[in-house]
Amino acid sequence: MESVQRIRYPPFDHDNVDPDSLPITQVIVESNSPPPTPFKIGSESGWLVEWRRLTEDDTNLPRIQSITTTATLPFLMRTRNGWYIEPDPLHAIARKLIVPTVLLLIFSLFLHAIAPALEEIPILSWLTQGTYQIGPLDYPKLLFITFPIFVLPILIRIFANSRDINRQNTYINAPLSDPDISLNIGDGWVEITDLQLPDDVQYLGARIQVGVAVPERKTMLQSANRPEGKQPPPGMSTALPEKRLTGGEEHGTGVGESTPLAVDYSRILLLEPMRVRARGDFETSNIWPIRLNGPEERWPGTIYSSVIALHWEIHLHAKWHGMRLRWVNPVIMPQTETEIFINKLPLRAARSEESND
Repeated sequence: MESVQRIRYPPFDHDNVDPDSLPITQVIVESNSPPPTPFKIGSESGWLVEWRRLTEDDTNLPRIQSITTTATLPFLMRTRNGWYIEPDPLHAIARKLIVPTVLLLIFSLFLHAIAPALEEIPILSWLTQGTYQIGPLDYPKLLFITFPIFVLPILIRIFANSRDINRQNTYINAPLSDPDISLNIGDGWVEITDLQLPDDVQYLGARIQVGVAVPERKTMLQSANRPEGKQPPPGMSTALPEKRLTGGEEHGTGVGESTPLAVDYSRILLLEPMRVRARGDFETSNIWPIRLNGPEERWPGTIYSSVIALHWEIHLHAKWHGMRLRWVNPVIMPQTETEIFINKLPLRAARSEESND
């Protein structure tokens, strides 16, 4: 069966990109499976995900062959299934300090440049005039105050990464089994009827979320009529060596640091944020059954193709040996009977320390 898929997916650094300047990828998808109920999330001038019926005006669009399924795609099972360790909160603090420390360094250099004009101002003249000699070189006095502050975010990030690595190694040495969970899945909601966690794991709460995963690299190249090895479509990077593939990088979209340092393991233990994501309320009750509602705006059910992968999942938040972690598992949400229209595609930061995922 044929249907039309249109997508303008946000790149890694989407906060600094005007979506209207990027083309919309439009393809006719030929599949043996029936398409889902039509939906459109976003706008023509913004970020957009749309799956609709074929019309007479679509005959000139590129055609691709793609499986249409509700079975979770393999790359999502590898990257969004199982236990994940929460990144150290110091990462977020370090990133927030980058801008003020850089501005402080620039301001100090500016003061040093106008030092002769500050001779009559007591404190500023003492700070900006004079140097300290270390070896054969002289260094401005003000630099000894501002430079340690400038490198503070780097030092904090190094410390946070070391703590993350220690936590990952702790998990690798004693990996947790999956929780024993019983679910009832409704129309945009999930009910936990029973939950048994591994020993020493403290339950903190749960929620469900829905998002759109990155499109498949091969299909995006095909739809843009661009061969591999040439310039990739906007928002995608060149292909990386196989030994360096982690998470989203396997799709050629890993153009930034989405997670802190990950330990070499059979799977990544730090959960990558979904750039397109909406989620329901966080429920802390541990008296079963509990109901987890989806986002306030109604979303389509689970559906996957090589262009659009609309993915639902449940998140169980817990604490183990003093570290916060979460268990993530895909949920197959049924399709809606009516068409879905959401005016704005909900975006989150692509870095885990900024996304609050």
